[in-house]
Amino acid sequence: MTSSAKTPKSGLPFALGAYAIWGAMPIYIKLLGALSAFEVLAHRILWSLPVALACVFGLKQWNDYRAAMTQPRLLGVMLLSSALISINWTVYMWAVMHQQVLATSLGYYLNPLVNVLLGRIVLKERLNRPQALAVGVAATGVGIMLFQEPGAIWISLTLALSFGSYGLVRKMAPVSAVPGLAVEVTLLAPLACLALAGGLASEGGFGSSTDTNLLLMGSGLVTAIPLLMFATAARRMSYTALGFVQYMSPTIVFFLSIFVWNEPINAARLACFALIWTAIAIFSIDALHRARKPAVETVALD
Repeated sequence: MTSSAKTPKSGLPFALGAYAIWGAMPIYIKLLGALSAFEVLAHRILWSLPVALACVFGLKQWNDYRAAMTQPRLLGVMLLSSALISINWTVYMWAVMHQQVLATSLGYYLNPLVNVLLGRIVLKERLNRPQALAVGVAATGVGIMLFQEPGAIWISLTLALSFGSYGLVRKMAPVSAVPGLAVEVTLLAPLACLALAGGLASEGGFGSSTDTNLLLMGSGLVTAIPLLMFATAARRMSYTALGFVQYMSPTIVFFLSIFVWNEPINAARLACFALIWTAIAIFSIDALHRARKPAVETVALD
């Protein structure tokens, strides 16, 4: 046997690549800042479709795509996931274009804690004490922002809740990441075409310059490539390890907002972030402890 056959391939480079691209996404979106978020969303959907379908064929997952498109119940679930991800994309791009990048960072820091909370409310999963404490600490931070800056926290909450709900819906749909994206953009593509044909397209949009054309066409690649990398990482890494890497993306966004775009961070925002980071630390330590516990028990039995 060769050494490559003995050693499982690491998913870490793929995870780092995916979250690095997602973290740098505001830079790409700001290049399209002259357009509306809805116009960019329409092009992102349309240009993601050929990329996603090519990936489905390349990965030989056409049967999964066809099954999702032909089963009425599954198609209904995918319609809901399509609506949720389009809300998430729109709010995210609107926030970046309106100098609210810091709020998007907070939203994705909140996302894992929202997932836990949704699991408790919808799936009736029980929270252990560290998880309950983490949710409580995070809620305190959100409460500070609600009291001090209600006009900004809606972005963070909408991003966290829409993406958390999206993940929950996709959990109920037995469709893997790449065929799932292909189904979603297939369902959204007619609406995107109608929106652009009905007056959403601006004079400075597609066709106005080569740079704009390439950026809008490239939005399909920057949507599909990190998802492919993430799907590869998810197959090769433990869920706990992947959970730690996910904080890389909002951290990159946080530093971009503060040091590149000079967004203000006042006392209320700083307190909120401090509490969210504390909640993440509690949540992560508990996840690490629970991941190591079975291994320790196995060694003890041996």
